[in-house]
Amino acid sequence: MKLTLVTGLTGLILLATIVELLRRRQLREKYGMLWLCVLVIVIPLSLFPRLLDNVAELLGVQSGVSLVLFLGIVFLLLVCVHLSWEVSALEEETRTLAEDFALLRAEIDADRAARDELVSHDG
Repeated sequence: MKLTLVTGLTGLILLATIVELLRRRQLREKYGMLWLCVLVIVIPLSLFPRLLDNVAELLGVQSGVSLVLFLGIVFLLLVCVHLSWEVSALEEETRTLAEDFALLRAEIDADRAARDELVSHDG
């Protein structure tokens, strides 16, 4: 009973935290929706642990705890793969922006040098 209460309260606190981060625009909507969907599943299962055992039995898993552990690991692996993909895309974008910035800086320096040369010849 105590674990059920602690797990349920933790889920509700996480729900409030995710909603607040979304409200403050500190968490992008696509990630917020992902975590809200997870919490919509986790909170009822934490408050009604027999339901989890029934789902585990339906899927042919020995216990609900084993099912939660397995699904948690799979979920975290998927999150890691997705974040790796996001980081890769950001690295490519950063590299492209750095190259564009370097080209613009070289163009500005060349324009300044040409302008300074004109000023020194006129003076």
